Amino acid sequence: MAEHAPSKPPAALNPAALPVEDAARVLSRAGGFPVSEEMLRADIDAGALTNADGTMNLVHYAAWLVREMSGRGD
Repeated sequence: MAEHAPSKPPAALNPAALPVEDAARVLSRAGGFPVSEEMLRADIDAGALTNADGTMNLVHYAAWLVREMSGRGD
């Protein structure tokens, strides 16, 4: 049997600082419906906060979504 080199574990994701593309992937898997990078960028354009480096904090994003929904009466 051939020996295999140990695989390197994937880098851990930081929910307080996710690049937009990773945030879209995480939210799609967790939410049960597709979330695209374009959808997140539209929310950012509408006022969703990002970190100084352009990454997203998922807790802050969730809070922004709740404020948006409560302001519309959803």
